[in-house]
Amino acid sequence: MSKELSIIIVTYNAMDWISKCLQSVSGFQVIVVDNNSDDGTKKFIKNNYPEVQLIEQAKNIGFGQANNIGISQALTNGAKHVFLLNQDAWVLEECLGNLVELQNKNPEFGILSPVHLNAKKDKMDALFSQHVSFQYNPYFFSDMVLKSEQKELYEFPFINAAAWLISKECIENVGGFDPIFFHYGEDINYCSRARYHGFKIGLGVNNFIVHDREERKHQIENFTRAHLNYKERNYKVRFANITGSVSDELKKKQADLKKDILKNIIFFRFKNARFHLDELLMIQRIIPEIKESRELNKLKGKHYLN
Repeated sequence: MSKELSIIIVTYNAMDWISKCLQSVSGFQVIVVDNNSDDGTKKFIKNNYPEVQLIEQAKNIGFGQANNIGISQALTNGAKHVFLLNQDAWVLEECLGNLVELQNKNPEFGILSPVHLNAKKDKMDALFSQHVSFQYNPYFFSDMVLKSEQKELYEFPFINAAAWLISKECIENVGGFDPIFFHYGEDINYCSRARYHGFKIGLGVNNFIVHDREERKHQIENFTRAHLNYKERNYKVRFANITGSVSDELKKKQADLKKDILKNIIFFRFKNARFHLDELLMIQRIIPEIKESRELNKLKGKHYLN
């Protein structure tokens, strides 16, 4: 088992969780790609988990690109499956072995996820539950409530990448994560590409991880740099999706933004006007990136991987 499966963990200042995370995958081939942590994460891994293959980065290159480095190394090591695991998560019981067996029996599922529990293990992780809701697969919850015979695998269009088992075949067709995403959005993009290339995304319901993030709240203030970054990510997720069509919506948005800039200047709302100008310039900047991304991601192959 350990020879055909590689665990990839991207770390950045992970000291609050890394011990539980690494203990949970003991006995497997583990690759940690560290995004230049400065909280002692790298030293802790070296001193306590010398068997882990630690790949250190000189700067934070983001979630997707760091995973691409780990995936490339895993394939070089001969892995047939790679399991991407968040630094703030850990696997329970026979999760990994079960998922590998499930993927081997169902090779059309290029991506498999376990069920995500909260830190107390008394509820499903709240954000995860949104991805596996009734609207995406009505049978998952219905089977539980009605006490119908539950399947071991349910298909969904998207499950977040905190704990993904990806097959080698999927990687060789879909490639790695698209570098137009720094952090967040890359997993949505990857799932759309996987479906485009004929792979399914599945939930292995009898397998579990803990995802310790419930206490962390993220609130974005309007008209800030964080707000602009959030909008950029959403534009890329929406328009770089090769399973959808690109319309004239971005052109219309640019025209609307020009009107908003003028309107806010007239009413002396200069902060708002500046924000809309920055958004307009951002859209103009990312349009070539989105077009290039769409064309490349339609191709089969291990693009984005070294």
